[in-house]
Amino acid sequence: MKSQWRLLYAALVIILIVGLVYAYMHRDTSHFYRGDVIDQVDSSAAEYIVFDGCPQQGDAQSEKAILLNQFKNRFNFPGESDFDTTVTLDAIMQIGDDRDRWSADHAARITGYVYDVKHGGIETCNCREKEDRDKDTHIEILLDPMHDDRTLRMVVEVTPRIRDIMDRRGENWSTQALRDRLLGRWVEIEGWMMFDDEHTDNAENTNPGNERNWRGTAWEIHPATKLTVVDRPQAETQSN
Repeated sequence: MKSQWRLLYAALVIILIVGLVYAYMHRDTSHFYRGDVIDQVDSSAAEYIVFDGCPQQGDAQSEKAILLNQFKNRFNFPGESDFDTTVTLDAIMQIGDDRDRWSADHAARITGYVYDVKHGGIETCNCREKEDRDKDTHIEILLDPMHDDRTLRMVVEVTPRIRDIMDRRGENWSTQALRDRLLGRWVEIEGWMMFDDEHTDNAENTNPGNERNWRGTAWEIHPATKLTVVDRPQAETQSN
């Protein structure tokens, strides 16, 4: 009888552990992405809901990835009331777990030094397209060009949808054009805040001390909707 109770107890413990692991792996991260993406769509730009055959959720399969991709592929431009004026690059890069520091409901306007501009990878948000024109553009920015450690960088992204909109406005936002224009310069960036939950393990703020970290935070401006080359910030000028 005692052996049966032990087996039952062991089975219950295993069930509990499996349940906890399942709950963690499927935990709700929707608080990072508040709001209804579809409701934010400008009806005059409805063609961008499905762009070049790729829907706003891309070809993601999981509910979490579908929701995240919808935020990555926003194409409505923020109005002045959408901006969180407390967001600065310095505030974003403050150390500490920052998952709940900002809201993806809000846009931001920040200034940083452009360390690199390059093609993004093959991603579900772009239906795994392989052509460079169908990939995001990754812009890495810093507070201080004299301190360029990977864990001090923030990622800003330009998406194919926004690139197409800007092209129709007569502005070339291809990766090469942006690299030529922005690399090594101070830039004021506007766009939507977004926490890229896929990179929490690669960011110093959410996985401190990991030798493979290649960014400071999983928060991004994604998509960027305005990029303006500016003078070096006065505070930086005075400190050198």
